[in-house]
Amino acid sequence: MAQCDLRDCDLRDREEKMPKLGTYLIEGNGKNDSIGTGRRKSSVARVRVRAGQGRISINCRALEDFFKTEQQRKAVLAPLKATEKLESVDVLITVMGGGTTGQADACKLGIARALKEFDPETEAKLREESLLTRDAREVERKKYGLRGARRGTQFSKR
Repeated sequence: MAQCDLRDCDLRDREEKMPKLGTYLIEGNGKNDSIGTGRRKSSVARVRVRAGQGRISINCRALEDFFKTEQQRKAVLAPLKATEKLESVDVLITVMGGGTTGQADACKLGIARALKEFDPETEAKLREESLLTRDAREVERKKYGLRGARRGTQFSKR
């Protein structure tokens, strides 16, 4: 059986070979999409924004199915609420890596960057709300001779 090189396949063949995580799909050809990439800790979100009715798809699942807590949903919707485009654009997100909080913040930054590309007039509002600023905090590596990044072993007198 010959192995398929993904670069030679068209998009439909790729989608058939990839495992489906959900069935919440938003139609469109992707030609007029604005693209933004968001990162937080070890999470990476690739975001597409297009004119639509306010639907949000994250890894082919609805927002409510993917992010369970209200705090994470608010983080994802923050750029759309700040620019008042919650009902006028469709958002397609592919997110991977990290945990749920990192993924939510990566989605937030990706949506803000895509909205800035979609409508350049929204940049001032997004910047005012600090939604275009990347949170650069990462996990500090463990050092040898210590129990963690900074914690040492307990001192013993005897």
